[in-house]
Amino acid sequence: MAQTLHRLNPPTLPDAGALGYSQITTMEPGRLAFVSGQVAWQADGGPVPADLGEQTRLVCVNAKAALDAIGATPRDIALVRVYVTDLTPERVGEAMTHLGAFFDGAQPSLTGIGVAALAGPDLQIEMEMTVRLPD
Repeated sequence: MAQTLHRLNPPTLPDAGALGYSQITTMEPGRLAFVSGQVAWQADGGPVPADLGEQTRLVCVNAKAALDAIGATPRDIALVRVYVTDLTPERVGEAMTHLGAFFDGAQPSLTGIGVAALAGPDLQIEMEMTVRLPD
């Protein structure tokens, strides 16, 4: 199978690869999946954790379940948008620890966005993905 996504971190841009993502992702034609924002809601209705790190871990669990449902892996993710309440460098670092483990070296293009609120009052992080479905 030919590689369908190509990651680029040109030397004329900051080295995003060192932080676990890519500045640019190009993609071969194919089917795409647009995965709605995943939050720390649990399939069994369990409570939303108060801790950003634990919420990020659950977001990654939900994102993995979404990828599994479409037969994809983190290597198939073209673009990720991560929305975080009260965005600070420290909170970005805390979230990236879990996101980096979820990406497992794939380094998709990523945009972090600070927001005032998400879909529920306890939610602190949400991640949406654009995925190139495997052939």
